[in-house]
Amino acid sequence: MSRPIKVTPELVQQMLALRAQGHSNRQIAQQLCVSYIVVQKAINGRYANGFLRHVKTACEAAETKVHTQATPDPKNAVQAVLSACALELTQATQATQPTQAPEDPMLLQNQALSLEARQHFGLARSPFVDDVQSSDDVYQSPSVRHVRAALLDCARHHGFVAVVGESGAGKSTLAEDLEERLRTEGSEVLVMRPYVLAMEASDSKGKTLRSGHIAEAIAYALHPQLKIKSSPEARFRQVHELLRSSRRAGRRHLLLIEEAHCLPTATLKHLKRFLELKDGMQRLLGVALIAQPELRERLSSQNPEVREVMQRCEVVELEALDNDLEGYLRCKLERLGVRFEDVFGSDATDAIRARLVHVPRGGRAQDARSICYPLVVNNLVGRAMNAAARAGWPKVDAQVIAGC
Repeated sequence: MSRPIKVTPELVQQMLALRAQGHSNRQIAQQLCVSYIVVQKAINGRYANGFLRHVKTACEAAETKVHTQATPDPKNAVQAVLSACALELTQATQATQPTQAPEDPMLLQNQALSLEARQHFGLARSPFVDDVQSSDDVYQSPSVRHVRAALLDCARHHGFVAVVGESGAGKSTLAEDLEERLRTEGSEVLVMRPYVLAMEASDSKGKTLRSGHIAEAIAYALHPQLKIKSSPEARFRQVHELLRSSRRAGRRHLLLIEEAHCLPTATLKHLKRFLELKDGMQRLLGVALIAQPELRERLSSQNPEVREVMQRCEVVELEALDNDLEGYLRCKLERLGVRFEDVFGSDATDAIRARLVHVPRGGRAQDARSICYPLVVNNLVGRAMNAAARAGWPKVDAQVIAGC
């Protein structure tokens, strides 16, 4: 008995190329010496975890385009798109092997913008790497402006705010932007950031951030040479006195904690007590939490353990770009002196938004949500620009996005 033929990305590429040239599934099977069922599965996108469905869409769009427009060599144009998509297919197939972790659908695999793509689109450097060097580089969507205002108000008036957003939404960038603005304005706000490098919600996974650690971070920020008392009573008294003295010297204080969704419940409850440290009737400390959406769920009114925190904490969500997508991409390109219209086709932004709709595994249509966040957009657009450059496609349009 002959061994079954292994279906490789190269074999599937050949099937798609023959299909784009007008061959039937049965003719393809005979020509490549494979079974009709294998060809049918390949054409219908049953391999590479659904990636081929996007390639198939791109091929069909390319075939339609070259037959409805004046093109010197339609077959070569279709083959160019097929070749660019096939390379993406190979990388996606390799990423799904059992020895490697599958690609995270929330972020997409990152690809550096190739030299070929930079030359193709007239870019001196990638617009998505080290792209935020100052506050002027932060794209000001309505959601971003709201979050920036909330953080600044929290810092100036000792408020209590939690900024939540998906991974890649730009939360850390806005925390850095806040510090940059305070420094540029010469503000007397001292930002204190406890280290969260190994922080986890339980000691079984990492190190929990406890109220004692927060007290130490505040004390060291106010008095680096201070010898901290060993007993909790004396240590917290030290912190209170340091904050009081600092405020009377004209300074304000903001405790900023990143990855706050990993805070233990006890520490979340204790933050309310830090917030209640006062000098007379004046608060001595503001608290800003930067976290993923899990924190919003924990601060839900249905959780009685943290109701005291929930009643005092303003939760501000950093939303997906969606309708601000074109403005975001335009901003990134114009910072490098390149026009949006020179890189993207008129149908590109709609295709990107449609591509970045995520349905959780086992979810229903109503569970679909946008993941059109800056980091995800950067990764997808970078891949698309590389594919367009390899195919010699003048701009990134819907059919290129569909193949990535």
